Amino acid sequence: MCWADLLLLPAAPYRLAAFPFAALFHHLCASGHLSLTARYIFLLAGGCLLAGTAMGSYAVLLLIPAAGSVLVLLSVSPARAHTWVFALQMSWQTLCHLGLSRQELDPQDARPAITLSTIMLLTQKATSLGLDIHEGVVPLQLGQGLLQRALPLCSYLLFFPALLGGPLCSFSKFRAQVKSSEALPCWLRAVGQRCLCALALQGLRAGLAAGLASRQGCAGPGCLPCLWAQALLLRLAYYMHWVLDEALLEAAGFGPEAGQGDLSLHDLWMLETTHRLAVFARTWNKSTSRWLRRLVFQRCPAQPLLATFAFSAWWHGLRPGQVFGFLCWAVMVEADYRIHPFLSARATSQSVKLLYRGTTWVFTQLIVAYILVAVETESFSMLCLLWTSCNSILPLSYGLTLLLLLLVKKLKQN
Repeated sequence: MCWADLLLLPAAPYRLAAFPFAALFHHLCASGHLSLTARYIFLLAGGCLLAGTAMGSYAVLLLIPAAGSVLVLLSVSPARAHTWVFALQMSWQTLCHLGLSRQELDPQDARPAITLSTIMLLTQKATSLGLDIHEGVVPLQLGQGLLQRALPLCSYLLFFPALLGGPLCSFSKFRAQVKSSEALPCWLRAVGQRCLCALALQGLRAGLAAGLASRQGCAGPGCLPCLWAQALLLRLAYYMHWVLDEALLEAAGFGPEAGQGDLSLHDLWMLETTHRLAVFARTWNKSTSRWLRRLVFQRCPAQPLLATFAFSAWWHGLRPGQVFGFLCWAVMVEADYRIHPFLSARATSQSVKLLYRGTTWVFTQLIVAYILVAVETESFSMLCLLWTSCNSILPLSYGLTLLLLLLVKKLKQN
């Protein structure tokens, strides 16, 4: 993984190109020039056009499961909707991950990566909709014709402002916002603020990448400062993506409600200053965290934390780095839940509390860096270098401390 590759954001130009169409859609809706059916068609046609432009022929890999999910939702009973949609989406997504990863693709061709990312987002929306129907939150309107029932579902799965990214929006909220004809207050200012924030993040990324490229001395996964800086570069890239995604949604009139987006200033502050790994895990990519909690954590009878992170590894593609990174993350969060109550109970004076918070913040930063770099590592040989480096000492220490605390708890119970 080189710094130049991390500096490139392949889907960003397509997001920027969609802004005028998002603003046009918002204006036409607010001025009452689009009927409800025309709005659904506008969003769906824009999504298909954006998919064809950004993915080329790979767009077929997105359209097939989208059409399949709509057919399943319209065909099966509400009690079985979630099971069938989940099986269809995850099977198709896994086949796409395995198929594209085994092909010798042009490293300069970003279309496969954009396609896989978009299919993952489609899985989020389809399974969320399946759960809503299964739980009775979204009743299917059986009195309407097939096309009238299918159009809102297709539009929701493929609407262009959220096709390439963005926080998960429920079908109920999507339908309500499509039906709304009121212009959002100060929407242009909100879009401008998010775009300026994205520009500032890109400036930070460019400066950090330039500094790392000219750095002399230690490099690679065995260098602790290099590992931390590489993870910071990755985090800035994610932050920029999330801010751009939310700006595009704002431009189209689908802006997330307060606390429902992936990144706010409060979230950014929390992610970079928290001394708790569990808090970082809940705040990181918040809409996906909520989706995983609803889909896996709340429905798993045994070891829900481990099951949630294991499913997240499956959803991301099951590369060795992803499997190791997410399982390591699960162990670190479990250790965090047990270590911090033990330490905080013994930090009584103000000076000890400051030492406790400062030390655990450094540990959290280093463990997060280790996990992010592991998840993003595509080469097994590079992953082995990470395993055998000194950077593995801290995660290993957390794991051993967890075992020790569990052993002490068991002995006390006996």
